[in-house]
Amino acid sequence: MRKKIVAGNWKMNTDYTEGISLFSEIVNIVRDEKKGDQIAVICAPFIHLNSLAKLGGETVKIGAQNCHQSESGAFTGEISAKMIKSAGCEYVIIGHSERRQYFAESDVLLAEKTKIALANGLTPIFCIGETLDERNNGNFFEILKSQLVNGLFILGAEDFAKVVIAYEPVWAIGTGLTATAEQAQEVHAFIRAEVAGHYDAAAAEETSILYGGSCNPKNAEELFAQTDIDGGLIGGASLKSRDFADIVKTFNA
Repeated sequence: MRKKIVAGNWKMNTDYTEGISLFSEIVNIVRDEKKGDQIAVICAPFIHLNSLAKLGGETVKIGAQNCHQSESGAFTGEISAKMIKSAGCEYVIIGHSERRQYFAESDVLLAEKTKIALANGLTPIFCIGETLDERNNGNFFEILKSQLVNGLFILGAEDFAKVVIAYEPVWAIGTGLTATAEQAQEVHAFIRAEVAGHYDAAAAEETSILYGGSCNPKNAEELFAQTDIDGGLIGGASLKSRDFADIVKTFNA
């Protein structure tokens, strides 16, 4: 059975003190109120990772927002998957739309990052998504397929089974716009069908696919009720402890 996951992405927000305070609030609320087997994850700035891992325990898992594609080396300012793992992380976001846009990360590069994350025992949350122009032009399915083929389908079946996919319509990130539940389900079903076509039906059924476009406590229930949506990659709402916990609680019913 595929996992239900709610992963918060704090992006470049919170200083050290603010991060500890926010995470402590999240852990306490989730510990008291979560009733199902859904997994809560916070992907925080690098400065927080080790401290949050010590605070979170089994209640809220810890993830990083990025990693370098090399095991080690002369890459000033970068951080390796091995370092992230040693800080207590279990997850790492790969290929967020902001990394693709602002840092020109290609599918080929993201494939390398995915492989190094897996080699170091991390679970990649691999992001794919289309821009507003690509959606309006009607070729977004081709864009998504290309991102899957070049970024993920280079993996063997055993490694692919360890990956979480996040669909994030770029036009709905930080804009206040949200894909309708029907639009999101359509894309998630497409992704699952592509996985089945490349691997097999069993692999597709076991793959967790998260929705990552302005998901909040008001729309989470409708989104998560869709057949092929297994949770969310949460941006702004993860910076509010009550909102994030309420999204996690959506799976309680």
